[in-house]
Order: sequence, then C-alpha cells, then structure tokens
Amino acid sequence: MGETTVKRSAGREPAPLSPPSPITTGAGVRARLRAPRRPRIWFEILLILVSYWTYSLIRNAVPEQKAQALKNADWIWQVEKSLGLAFEEAVNHAVNSVTWLVVSMNYYYATLHFVVTIGVLVWLYRRQPGRYAASRTVLFATTGVALVGYYLYPLAPPRLMNGQSFVDTVLVHQTWGSMASGNLKHMSNQYAAMPSMHIGWSLWCGLIIFFLASAPWARILGLLYPAATLVVIVATANHFWLDAVGGMICLGFGFLVSYLWYGALPQRLPKQVESKRVQVSGGAPAPEAKPGADRDSEPERIGSGR
Repeated sequence: MGETTVKRSAGREPAPLSPPSPITTGAGVRARLRAPRRPRIWFEILLILVSYWTYSLIRNAVPEQKAQALKNADWIWQVEKSLGLAFEEAVNHAVNSVTWLVVSMNYYYATLHFVVTIGVLVWLYRRQPGRYAASRTVLFATTGVALVGYYLYPLAPPRLMNGQSFVDTVLVHQTWGSMASGNLKHMSNQYAAMPSMHIGWSLWCGLIIFFLASAPWARILGLLYPAATLVVIVATANHFWLDAVGGMICLGFGFLVSYLWYGALPQRLPKQVESKRVQVSGGAPAPEAKPGADRDSEPERIGSGR
C-alpha cells in the first residue's frame, strides 16, 4: 500500500547517443586537410607559377637600400675575417683564372637552380605522390620566410662591394643567363643576397633525394649537389658563405612548418596515396573490400595507365 511500481518494457534500454562523426568535428576536418592526397597536375602547375611570380614580385619590390646593403656587406666581411674564414675572394680569383671552369659555374648558377628543383618536384609528383605535398610545403615555406630576410637585411653580394677586388665573373666572361649582372641586372633586386635561396633550394633537393631515393648513386648525387652549389655561389662572388647559413636556417623553418602541419617529416609519410574509406552514418569507417574486389582499394600508382 502506498507503493508506486515503475514498469519498464522488457528488453528495451535507452538508445545511446551517437558520437559525432569525425568528419564533422574540428579534429576530423584538420585530419582530412593534412592527409596525403593525390596531387592534381593543373593545380600544382598553377600554384608553382603563381607562387614564383608572387615571390619575384615581392623580392624585387623590396627597397634596394644600396647604402645599407653595402654597409651590411662590409660588416659580414669583417665578421668572416675575425673568424678566419674570409676565403671568398681567394676562391673567386682562383676559379676566375680557369676560363672553362668559371664559365661552367656561371651557367650552373643561372640554370640548375630552377632545372633541378623543378625536376625533383616532378619526380615526387610521379613516383612518390604521398610525400609530394609535405615536401612542396617545405620548399614554399622556405622561400616565403626568405622574403623576410630580404626586407629586414638588405645585403650586397661580394661582387658589388666597394674597395674589394672581387671579380664579377658574369661580366668578365660575358656569360648568358644571370639576372644579377649585365643587361638583366635591373630586373632583379641586386641587394637581396641574404639568405641564399640557391643554397636553400639546392639543400632541399639534396635532402629529399637522399632520404627518398632508393638508388645509392642518386643519394650520393643528392648530397653532392648542395655542396657544389656552395662552391659555385662563392666562386662567382654572388654570395658570402654566411648567406648559405641563412639559407639553411630558412630550410629548417620550412621543415618545421611542414612537420607541424602534417605531423611527420616527408620521408615518414606513406610513399603512395592511400585509398579513401567510405564513412557510414555512425561515423565509423566501412570495412575495407577484399583485395581485388575493388580497384579503388589499392594504392594509386602514377603512370600505371589507369
């Protein structure tokens, strides 16, 4: 008497709330953006062209500040002398005395900077698409932060210093192709030597090849390429060796940006792009199809003819 009986339907429990789909959460959106995906050729070409055009526009729009650039060059030269490492002038004169060698270095400086970098990007796109975006991000972040250096620290290259005997090898040997000397010098900012993107880009190429290539000879060439570039930029009097250090620091920043975004260095990411899983209504991924049941379940292979 006085008791209240609560009846519950037999076998029925309150339905649990479904967890939010990972696709709709902030973490899910970030994961989708960071996940390696197959690059699209039209987008990559457009991105590279627009980025390099923007880079050139900003770099050349930075005030040249000739007086400050020459003053900074004198300071760099004195620092190197105090360290006992002011060897640029001796290397410049030694190489300039061998005509075939210095002319080869002039063409190296003017062309390989672009040819090798584009070649590595194409190789990544075709053979290792899963690592392409992260590697490209390293290169773009490196180049972007270099613009800050050009703005904050205008620097004259050794060949433009006052009171020194550096030889402008392009002018002396009338070599084609340099944007830094001759008739083309007004198309490029002459006082944007710090940091050296010849070193930044060549070291990027070298490290990418060293860590991702399988052939031993290719890995060796990858390491030799930035070393040869260092010799060339010094021998042609286009940079101090400290400019190369600046390029290395910028590259370190680029790797950091890529690591923070993708959560791993390029060589730690999958070589090929993984297939996408279909999400069911509850947010859990659907079971993968058995091998051979669905061609889309296999890793995409560029150049396989699909």
